[in-house]
Amino acid sequence: MTAATHSTLFPQVPETPDAVLDGLDPEQREVALALHGPVCVLAGAGTGKTRAITHRIAYGVRAGILQPATILAVTFTNRAAGEMRGRLRQLGATGVQARTFHSAALRQLQYFWPKAVGGELPRLLERKVQLVAEAAARCELRLDRNELRDVTSEIEWAKVTQTVPADYPAAVAKTQRDAPRDPAVLAQIYSTYEQLKRDRSVIDFEDVLLLTVGILQDRHDIADHVRGQYQHFVVDEYQDVSPLQQRLLDLWVGDRDSLCVVGDASQTIYSFTGATPDHLLNFRTRHPGATVVKLVRDYRSTPQVVHLANGLLSQARGRAADHRLELVSQRDKGPEPVYAEYPDEPHEAEATARRIRDLIAAGVPAGEIAVLYRVNSQSEVYEQALADAGVPYQLRGAERFFERAEVREAGTALRGAARAGRNDSLLDGAEGLPSQVRAVLSTKGWTTRPPAGSGAVRDRWESLAALVRLAEDFESAKPGATLTDLVRELDERAAAQHAPTVQGVTLASLHSAKGLEWDAVFLVGLTEGMMPIAYAKTDEQVEEERRLLYVGVTRARLHLSLSWSLARSPGGRASRRPTRFLNGLRPGSAALGARGGAGGGGGIDRGTGRAPAAAGRTEAVEPRTRQTARCRVCRRPLTDAGEMKLMRCEECPSDMDEALYGRLLDWRAGQAVRLSQPDYCVFTEKTLMAIAEAVPSTEGELVVIAGVGNRKLTRFGADVLAICAGETVGEEPEEGDGEG
Repeated sequence: MTAATHSTLFPQVPETPDAVLDGLDPEQREVALALHGPVCVLAGAGTGKTRAITHRIAYGVRAGILQPATILAVTFTNRAAGEMRGRLRQLGATGVQARTFHSAALRQLQYFWPKAVGGELPRLLERKVQLVAEAAARCELRLDRNELRDVTSEIEWAKVTQTVPADYPAAVAKTQRDAPRDPAVLAQIYSTYEQLKRDRSVIDFEDVLLLTVGILQDRHDIADHVRGQYQHFVVDEYQDVSPLQQRLLDLWVGDRDSLCVVGDASQTIYSFTGATPDHLLNFRTRHPGATVVKLVRDYRSTPQVVHLANGLLSQARGRAADHRLELVSQRDKGPEPVYAEYPDEPHEAEATARRIRDLIAAGVPAGEIAVLYRVNSQSEVYEQALADAGVPYQLRGAERFFERAEVREAGTALRGAARAGRNDSLLDGAEGLPSQVRAVLSTKGWTTRPPAGSGAVRDRWESLAALVRLAEDFESAKPGATLTDLVRELDERAAAQHAPTVQGVTLASLHSAKGLEWDAVFLVGLTEGMMPIAYAKTDEQVEEERRLLYVGVTRARLHLSLSWSLARSPGGRASRRPTRFLNGLRPGSAALGARGGAGGGGGIDRGTGRAPAAAGRTEAVEPRTRQTARCRVCRRPLTDAGEMKLMRCEECPSDMDEALYGRLLDWRAGQAVRLSQPDYCVFTEKTLMAIAEAVPSTEGELVVIAGVGNRKLTRFGADVLAICAGETVGEEPEEGDGEG
């Protein structure tokens, strides 16, 4: 390989088997050399487990000890399987099968079905929701989209735990599972669904595993055939296997012992899908002669991040906690995690957006920053804050807030009620904007109390509850606001967030962040009731919530921020408490759940109004104390952000230069196209209106307009002042300005 092609994109294939081992630490090297007998690799977050097992396979193949075609490596996602295949190819170990459990089983099922059953394999049902809906209808039940998702997930859980319909109610009771419907009703839907599949000769993804298990159990000749082909097995993320997957693995392996499993019980966060760490924790019991290697050298995170991660697990309880791994960072020192407390959610989101903007300005790529939260309904306030700050973002694992079906439906209902006004019987007796919104949304599933349990029904309720809270906050900011005013506000917010998708800050739930990592991670909304989530009742459910926070912490390479707010909305009662999981870990907190004191000993300053502390320090409460903004026309106090940008009430007369405003809009559109950014990342419409009203002639007059600031003055000031002076502007901006 020439020097020109020898790069990180095109790594040089090791010339010899021993060269495959170069660069491995002692424990990783031990994994690579343990090619015989059962092997259990306990690998902490960031310890290079994929590197260890791919080098193990590659060394065995390159040394002639293992034949590539006899190796089956299984993991849980297509992305992980693809990454494994790519690494093996770079190490010169081609021909190894690296697949998910489902894809490996499906290949075998397609091959052996004609021999075992006869005819063609039934058609695979790509999406089972429609058939579940039909099954529910035959049971005289009509489920909405979110209920269908929950019931479908429940059927999947029953199948991967090998629970038949008749046994489902007892299984729910035994596991203390929160079922989305009465278990007897769900069992009936489940049974009808299975009958519909048989009638139509279709199978689902869980059937792929079940049928493969059935064939291998019943046909010893076929089982022997499979075991003759695959003689060495590697299983990644072993803490996530379900009972059904374990049964299939047992049939693949047979009475042999060439099995290597890799996992971390402290990263078990999917028990609601049937995953259990028991198989990992029992591995030594089932295989008394197994080699057990612990990987604890963390190459991902700084010592400061690792110290917090270890601290979280040190307080854990239960069987998984008894097998926790004490990580040891291999990186240079970095900034201390930042603990930030805010008076309310909007302050928390706005401060997070500002800190992200500062990181981007300091050179951290937006794509290397993530905001992680417990439930998807928390995304809206961060979407809005990042949009207002001009920071590009992308959502992972969820639709944008205003694109969610329930939010669109709610918007349609509110728009209809606004048009009908008092002619809508729904609004009879509803006084005030929040009461009217509650009345309308009650027809869409909103109730005064949240539904029990988790899942899609809870997610739907959270989305609708967010709209109710928005109405309350809107009326508080604009007394006397009408439904029409609220609908206009919702439309403006939705329009701002329908910008073309760009590479930006990741917004994701903690569950969807598993397996990923970023330079900077912001863990937000860390209050009791959200972390742990309110419906985590049993000790094991609470411990899984702790592990979920641990997964979030270990996603960070360098910068880590943990924040919470004391109230939901500005002026609200400060009744919230930071998560118990940080007790004894965050500065100023006591180990038994007492609140941290103000000041002293690295504690949290409250109410100082200081700017955010530099990375590595405790961040103060940031209530943004300032002089009251007043309308420049009528002098009324201003509370609405848009009005404060204009420095006047919406209803007060405007002296805006309409022609100038039009020229500014045209200029902004051109800048947005050149920068490949949404329009609002250049200037918001409210800021352009304020400029067109003030018609500044100097930099000093321009910079004081809300929404401009020093950075945008430097970036766009010359153009804006030229346009205000009536000059023609045609120069293109420099590339790469992502600051809003």
